[in-house]
Amino acid sequence: MTRVPSFLRRPASCASQAESALRPLVKLWMLRILVPMRGHRKFIRGGDFVHDDLACALGFGEMVEDPGAFDPDTARAALRTMHGQAEARASRMRLPAVMARNLAQLQRALGLSPVECRILSFAVLLHTQPLLDNAADLLGELTTGRLHEALARILDLPVREVAEALDGKGLLGRSGLLVTGRHGTGSVSSRLELLSSEFADLLSSTPVQPMDLLRSAVAVAPAAELGPADYPHLRESLAILEPYLEHVLATRRRGANIFLHGPPGTGKTQLVRMLAGRLGCPLYEVSSEDSDGDPVDGRTRLRAFRAAQTLLSQQRSVVLFDEVEDVFDGGGLFGPRSVAQERKAWMNRMLEESAAPTFWLSNAIGMVDPAFLRRFDMIIEMHVPPRSQRTRIIEAVCGDLVDRRCIERLAAVPHLAPAVVARASSVVRAVAPRLGASGAEAALQRLVDGTLQAQGHARLDTHDAAELPGTYDLAFLNPDTSISALAEGLARSGQGRMCMYGPPGTGKTAFAHWLARRLELPLHVRRASDLLSPYLGMTEQNLAAAFREARHDRAVLMIDEVDSFLRDRREARHSWEVTGVNEMLTQMETFSGIFIASTNLVAGLDPAALRRFDLKVRMDYLTATQAVELLHRHLAALELGEPSPADIALVRQLGNLTPGDYAAIARQHRFRPVGSARGFVSLLQAESRLKASGPRPMGFVAPGRA
Repeated sequence: MTRVPSFLRRPASCASQAESALRPLVKLWMLRILVPMRGHRKFIRGGDFVHDDLACALGFGEMVEDPGAFDPDTARAALRTMHGQAEARASRMRLPAVMARNLAQLQRALGLSPVECRILSFAVLLHTQPLLDNAADLLGELTTGRLHEALARILDLPVREVAEALDGKGLLGRSGLLVTGRHGTGSVSSRLELLSSEFADLLSSTPVQPMDLLRSAVAVAPAAELGPADYPHLRESLAILEPYLEHVLATRRRGANIFLHGPPGTGKTQLVRMLAGRLGCPLYEVSSEDSDGDPVDGRTRLRAFRAAQTLLSQQRSVVLFDEVEDVFDGGGLFGPRSVAQERKAWMNRMLEESAAPTFWLSNAIGMVDPAFLRRFDMIIEMHVPPRSQRTRIIEAVCGDLVDRRCIERLAAVPHLAPAVVARASSVVRAVAPRLGASGAEAALQRLVDGTLQAQGHARLDTHDAAELPGTYDLAFLNPDTSISALAEGLARSGQGRMCMYGPPGTGKTAFAHWLARRLELPLHVRRASDLLSPYLGMTEQNLAAAFREARHDRAVLMIDEVDSFLRDRREARHSWEVTGVNEMLTQMETFSGIFIASTNLVAGLDPAALRRFDLKVRMDYLTATQAVELLHRHLAALELGEPSPADIALVRQLGNLTPGDYAAIARQHRFRPVGSARGFVSLLQAESRLKASGPRPMGFVAPGRA
């Protein structure tokens, strides 16, 4: 605990520190320090007192205010007299009434011994009575053995019993209420470390129940805002977890620990609160900040957890330890060890002996020592909810701010946790009157975009770009197999692995959107930029996560630019190129849903990968008839009139047109109107010529070499 250094303390007027204001028991302890323990040697030095405020409280006000009246021999004699008188009354001295009541309740709740109670009361008064702290400072720096001897003399206790009470395996140490450092030296107050300053203040001055003594470190959680219907994707896990918790509470089974991990905003805390409510017992959350709002380190939070477990041992309750990274996460191979790793055996014992079932929450599990993980009864990974559930939650949190299209747009982003939308909605709702309806929707999307980018995900407009255009029609695809028959087969089987290859713009990605809509399934599109990572092993992890999320959402999974992951391993120059292909092949083999891989460069794919596809579909350029029909469709949509026979003839001659060419011109029309059917055809001709021309040299061409 933080103490104001003695040299910074300024004495108040001695008139306001009358001897009668000093509690008899505290005065007795101070006099024992000053007289038999010879603290007076430092207290009285030369021609003055070291602590004027302490001197005033002991009745030496005249000597303090009039230096000429100071007499060290008289002061020492007076101290001996006061000490003798105090010892004569020692048996009748009591703790303050409020403190005695609180301590008695704590003793009954924990089973503290009289010796432990006396030591705890001294430590509390030491940290709440500055004068007692000043007196104890006169004993100087103490080793553990000297500390035990000092406390034995101050409190009139056997040294052996003091040592047993302060042993780390004793009840005070195991509960976390009072601990002493194992090594080194320090002042009395620095060696007697209480759980918190708030604990000392409450115990000494406010009538409270034992659990209330921890309220700055362990708080009762509010009721849940979500219910079981909000976690359909965890139905199987909850079917095990909830009855198991009922069993633990009914049998008072020790060592029940559940580890929940997953991205921020996936509802981990709300899930625990919901379960506690359904079990009909209070939930106590270990705080990550103190009463002043300052962060609390992992070591202090573990002490609070120990105290809560000790006090709750006879109650039907659940404990929540959120943000466990500051306890379990180490710094890797070259970084510092975590708090838990520094005391591995102690941490394992605490997990095994915890009285109340405990939930441990983390955003990531990668840095947790496996030795700890095996101590948990259940480890549950919480993903972003499936699209249908995201839609429902997003509609509930911002349906009054945005229209249905925006809700669907937000729900379509697989990495977007509903909590992100909820937080953005609260910001927008605060300023909505100034924004108006359209402004509120734009502001919400802007805030969500900012969070997505900060998390390393694509923006909302990236997801919009792949949506189906209004002119989309299977009739304008040119595959080498029947697409409609393929869709029917996939609808019946519910699974299949396809490789769609061909020139850019031939409709591979659009087909995946159409298929997902046709099968009434969500679609997860992952591009190379979403999955490739410069860090060793991360690409493989990203690939595994993509398949896992699709499996979890029962979604159609499409990986675009799959040639980035399935290059021929015989041409690999680095080991990570091989491991990436291996991971991709493994995930493909174990995926039981519908998987579509698309590429423009099928020739370079690994032969083993090609064999693992159930079907390989080539998407080719439009036929002449398709090119003309699609021209009519777009001209009608843009109200550009009918094409002339010459225009039609020209389009029929262009042998390398794709649906993507038409879509690009339609998008261009938004900001640079085409103007006529002839203009549209001219742009198609330019697109065709650009593809036919191949790569063009950069820079200037020397004269005579054009």
